[in-house]
Amino acid sequence: MNIYVGNLSFDATEADVKQTFEAFGQVTKVSIIKDKMTGKPRGFAFVEMADNAGGQAAIAGLDGKPMMGRTLKVNEARPQERNARPPRRE
Repeated sequence: MNIYVGNLSFDATEADVKQTFEAFGQVTKVSIIKDKMTGKPRGFAFVEMADNAGGQAAIAGLDGKPMMGRTLKVNEARPQERNARPPRRE
């Protein structure tokens, strides 16, 4: 299960996020999203859990809870939406 984690502290590392989520089940991957230009964290991440039960437990247990001084926003990740407009022609 892929989980979106928002309002993440800019000081949080992938190890910090993994440790927090492992209380609810096996974490297979953590990706903290970084700015392409600066390389600095953008304040959100994606966590992949091994199974849906652990993912649902993590969402229920961590959404609205504090981590490193910030209140987390945790929910199931949605697929990225494509731009609805057709490409511009010149």
